Amino acid sequence: MSDQTHMHVEHDLAPGEEEQHSVGERILGYVVGLGLALLLTATSFFIAGTDLVWQPSIPVALIVLAIAQMGVHLVFFLHITTGPDNTNNVLALAFGLMVVFLVVGGTVWIMGHLNQNMPPMDQIMQMHR
Repeated sequence: MSDQTHMHVEHDLAPGEEEQHSVGERILGYVVGLGLALLLTATSFFIAGTDLVWQPSIPVALIVLAIAQMGVHLVFFLHITTGPDNTNNVLALAFGLMVVFLVVGGTVWIMGHLNQNMPPMDQIMQMHR
C-alpha cells in the first residue's frame, strides 16, 4: 500500500511545479542554452561584419537570428514550454509583448504624424518673433 501511495505522490504535481531534476541535468540545460545563445550571437556579428553574405539579405538574417535567440532564452532560461501548467506564463508573456508593441508602435505613429504636420523650423521661429 505504501509503494502505491509513494508512486502516486511522485507524479501528482501542482500546476507550476516541475518534476525534480538532478543538479547536473539542470546545469546541463543551462550550459546548452548558453552555448546556443553564444553561437547565435557570434553568427549575428559574423553576418553583420562580413561580405560573404548577400548585402540585401543581412537584415532578414539578423531578424531570423534574433527570433531564434528569443526562442532559446524562452525555452532554456525562462522554461516556457507548451505544457498545460505554463498557460499563465505564456499569457503573461503575450500580454507583455502586446504592451511593448502598443507603446513602441504608438510612439512611432505619433512621431510620424508630428513630423508630417509640423511646419518647417524657420516658420516656427518667425511665429515667435
